[in-house]
Amino acid sequence: MTSENLDAVSSEYLPNAATAIENDLILNWYPDRIIKRFGSCEKLLELGIGHGYTPSIFNAACKRHVIIEGSQLVIDLFKDKSPDFSGEVVFSYFENFDTEERFDVIVMGFVLEHVEAPGPLVEQFKKFLKPGGKLYVAVPNAKSMNRRLGVELGKIDDIYELNDNDRSLGHRRQYSLDTLRSELTDHGYTVSHEEGIYLKPLPLGVLKALPDFQENLEAMLRVGIDFPELCVAMLVEAEAA
Repeated sequence: MTSENLDAVSSEYLPNAATAIENDLILNWYPDRIIKRFGSCEKLLELGIGHGYTPSIFNAACKRHVIIEGSQLVIDLFKDKSPDFSGEVVFSYFENFDTEERFDVIVMGFVLEHVEAPGPLVEQFKKFLKPGGKLYVAVPNAKSMNRRLGVELGKIDDIYELNDNDRSLGHRRQYSLDTLRSELTDHGYTVSHEEGIYLKPLPLGVLKALPDFQENLEAMLRVGIDFPELCVAMLVEAEAA
């Protein structure tokens, strides 16, 4: 993906984008779930700034925090918004990144659905892990309850079909738990933990009309942990085999 392509989808990464409510919900949730797994670490490598929610959360859990980002527009927006960020931001495409450093934790949060060749990418980054280091991957779930309902209601023809929201975010694919496991195991990892992110039973417009909207959203996050096959997204922890 070129810099122009990355910058072209960046409007969905600005405040008040159409997806902002659920982005805020999910992107403030899953970093804490990852940190709950590893506690704290010396060095953490994160792929992508995205919406800018995650850097400050991960930064507090490590001594050295490096972020790779391929859009200068996203970097500039992040630096304007977070002038006190103490980590390092490297302007690079993920595929071109190289370093002699080795990291305790590598986070690919909602990255693999964007890249052209996800399998080679996860294999490439295996060499940046310290012995015993952990890779954390979060991706959208094609088999989520809301996508299954979308097929049943005729909103989409197939659960793997990219919808308008996917395209606006620059998504190239949807995953299932099986395909995500295979992506990792086929490229030299063993999966050590799986959980779900956000069990969403109804469209957001319907949920907003219900009483206790925010409390319902938070309950859907907590309940979803044990049902990765049905959640909007999935979180997987893996180690080099």
